[in-house]
Amino acid sequence: MGDRSSTSVTIERVRHRATTVVRDVVAVEEPMEIRIVANGESHRVAVTMRTPGYDFDLAVGFLLSEGLIARREDVVDVSYCPDLDDVQQFNVVQVTLAPTTSFDLTMLDRNFYATSSCGVCGKGSLEALRTYCAVAGNDDLRVEESMIRGLPAKLRGDQRVFSETGGLHATGLFTNDGLLVTLREDVGRHNALDKVVGRHLMSGDLPLSRSMAVVSGRASWELMQKAAAAGIPMVVAIGAPSSLAINLAVEFGMTLAGFTREDGFNVYAGSHRIALR
Repeated sequence: MGDRSSTSVTIERVRHRATTVVRDVVAVEEPMEIRIVANGESHRVAVTMRTPGYDFDLAVGFLLSEGLIARREDVVDVSYCPDLDDVQQFNVVQVTLAPTTSFDLTMLDRNFYATSSCGVCGKGSLEALRTYCAVAGNDDLRVEESMIRGLPAKLRGDQRVFSETGGLHATGLFTNDGLLVTLREDVGRHNALDKVVGRHLMSGDLPLSRSMAVVSGRASWELMQKAAAAGIPMVVAIGAPSSLAINLAVEFGMTLAGFTREDGFNVYAGSHRIALR
C-alpha cells in the first residue's frame, strides 16, 4: 500500500497580502470499519475516522479497550476484508476470534460509533469498565518529576507525520526512566492510543503495568478508559484533563498529569507515583 498517512495537495498561500500557489502536505483521514468474525459469522462493530497505518493494531486495541477481547489468545487472525474492491478493502479490518473466546453478541447492541474528534462516546460506564479493567492500583511504578517535564519534547521529536503536516495527535508509550517504546500518530487521539495498545496486545505484553502513556492533546474519559483497559497506570497529557478523566483516574488508582511543560505540570490524581528530587 505504501505510506498513506499523508498526501500532497495544491494550496494558495497568502502572506503579506500576496498569494502564491504551492504544494503542501496534509494528514490523510479515511473511514475504517472494524468487524469481528466469531463462529464463522461476521459482525460489524464500529466505524472510526483514522489516519491509515497500523490499522490492525488500531482494530485489536479498540476491541480490547471496549471489553470485546481480553488477551492475545482471543485473536486468531487480523486481515483486511478480501471481498471488497482494491480501494475499499484497506478500509475494512476483520478480526477473527478464537473458538474459545467468550463473545457476547449483546455487547454490540451498544451501537458503537467513532469519529476522529471524539472517539467512542457516551456508551461506557465505570461499572462496565470494572469488569475488564487491567489496572489494579499498581503502585510499583515510580517516575522522576524532572523526567516527566522532558516527555513532551521527546514525544514531539518522534512525530514524523506531524512534522510534515502539523495535523496529527500522538501517543507514546514510555518506560519509567523515559525510554520511548512505541509511538503512534493519528488524526484521532483515541486512535493513536488504540494503535499503541493493539501493538502490545498482539505482542503479548499486556498488562502494561510498568509503563506510562504520553498523549499530545487533552486527557478525556475515553483515553483514561483505554489506558485502564491496557493496565497503564499513568497518563501524562500535554493538554488539560476533563472532570470525568480525573474521576476515572481516582476510581482506578491511576496517575494523571496534565498541562505538562518543560517547567512543570499539574497532578490531578495518583501523585504517589511521582518522585520529587
